Amino acid sequence: MHCLSPKMVCETKIVAEDHDSISGAKKESLLVSSSAQMWPSSRAGSGSPAAGPQLQPQPPPPSPAPDGEDQKKGVCIREFHPSEQEAVRRIFYEGIMERIPNTAFRGLKDQPWTQMVYGTMAVMCFVVTKSLLLTCCLPFFLMGMRYYFSRKVILSYLECALNTDMSDIEQYYMKSPGSCFWVAVLNGNVVGIVAARGNEEDNTVELRRMSVDSKYRGKGIAKALGRKVVEFAMVNNYSSIVLGTTAVKVAAHKLYESLGFKHVGVAEDYTLPGMTHSILERMFFQLRFHRYCLQLREE
Repeated sequence: MHCLSPKMVCETKIVAEDHDSISGAKKESLLVSSSAQMWPSSRAGSGSPAAGPQLQPQPPPPSPAPDGEDQKKGVCIREFHPSEQEAVRRIFYEGIMERIPNTAFRGLKDQPWTQMVYGTMAVMCFVVTKSLLLTCCLPFFLMGMRYYFSRKVILSYLECALNTDMSDIEQYYMKSPGSCFWVAVLNGNVVGIVAARGNEEDNTVELRRMSVDSKYRGKGIAKALGRKVVEFAMVNNYSSIVLGTTAVKVAAHKLYESLGFKHVGVAEDYTLPGMTHSILERMFFQLRFHRYCLQLREE
């Protein structure tokens, strides 16, 4: 089994992780995973069309008519349409921005070495200054520095992503062989996104850019989006699905496990675009990059 290199996934993962708690049976009944546009049955058919006159984009196809009471409340998962570019970018942007406080504060609980360093600094502050007030203020200073560096690095990552694949989703995913981008639609609104990017060299597909609007979480939407990628990989005869995540929340990892993914490694020295690895940055900004793989068949 060969998972994608960090180079391929370095611009992918910071958002895919935190957005839905695992749904129970009640939430499962809310889902209608129906695609109004089916992808080709083979990857060869998904290449770019021949050059020719550019036509005005047509409105996205309507969602399938519901069959029953549950479906009236359900979510339609279908392929991305160019008219939804701004809605997709908004969901992606908001999901990325949520990672700033999560990385700065929640992530500290998984960094015992950093906790020990901060504790030592507090003791040294009291020994040197003999001031209980300054010692009590030190944790606020440390948390402020963590927030500053988290914001600095993640905004750099966001700028990179919005200027690469998220700047032209149709070109990067819909016209690229072995790739696709889906949206989750509820009551006519785009409420979730996910992408798949194929790698012909090792016959794997990468799950990317999974994110759900914060107002619509807890409905099983992320799980439905993940299943769409699994379905796509099976239809197109990929041997496995890979993903990488810097998720802090336990629910994100449980989501991947519920879809059948296995944890295959973690990197402590992962680098995002915009990171400088300065001493201050190393002290106040840390990431743990988790790799997952879902093996569909043996090569």
